[in-house]
Amino acid sequence: MINNSQKRRTPRIIVIAIVVVLTILLSSIFKSNVKNFFYLTSSSLQKSFWQIGGNTSDFLYSFLRVKDLKNDNEQLILDNQKLLLQVSALEDLEKENQTLREALEINLQKDFEMVFSQIISKDISEDFILIDKGSEDNILKDMPVINQEMVLFGKISEVYGSFSRVALITNENCVFDAKTIGKEIYGIVKGKGNSNLYFDLISREVELKEKDVLVTTALGGKFPQNLLIGEVEKVIKEDTKPFQSADIKPFFDLEKTDNLFIITNF
Repeated sequence: MINNSQKRRTPRIIVIAIVVVLTILLSSIFKSNVKNFFYLTSSSLQKSFWQIGGNTSDFLYSFLRVKDLKNDNEQLILDNQKLLLQVSALEDLEKENQTLREALEINLQKDFEMVFSQIISKDISEDFILIDKGSEDNILKDMPVINQEMVLFGKISEVYGSFSRVALITNENCVFDAKTIGKEIYGIVKGKGNSNLYFDLISREVELKEKDVLVTTALGGKFPQNLLIGEVEKVIKEDTKPFQSADIKPFFDLEKTDNLFIITNF
């Protein structure tokens, strides 16, 4: 027989069982809701983090790419500079070869012993230039300097180890004998400075005209004969003076000249 205590225990067990079942169900439902809530709230954060990570990755990639492009650009600039230097060197070499070819065409090397040189500095206001040959190349003071067309530029005025200073014929201290081609009119060429030149001490009895061409003579021994000097630009003849003179336009052109020859023996 079931006693009273057993009767009282049965409803308790049923209640406990119901509570346990409800707890499990609620826990399952609650757990699902908790997960759902967590995913909903965290999804936006995860997306933000993912986007930040992606953007950071894109930024790092872009930064590295820009850096690579910068390095590539700097390398291209260096390569371009090297090519420009090579082109410049080739142009200089072509100018040298052209100068030598022109000198050979008029047999300069047959007429004179010469040393090829390049202009490294020009001081037109003082009528001086610097060339890249000096005592190391057996260059001496007073040696004549010409171009490949036998145009007289001047003479060596100062000699250093690896370069020399050339006084142009337009320098105020430059004086030498000259004559015109054809009519053999003799006189003295003098530098006036600032690229100017004049022909002086010419007999009044001779007819000197504009465009008459002047060349050097062997008189005085300063220069070889028949080097080109310039042409008469203006004849000056005054009754009060015993001689006539003329302004001379020099043939040399420093703006178009890079290479010259030093005559070492004539």
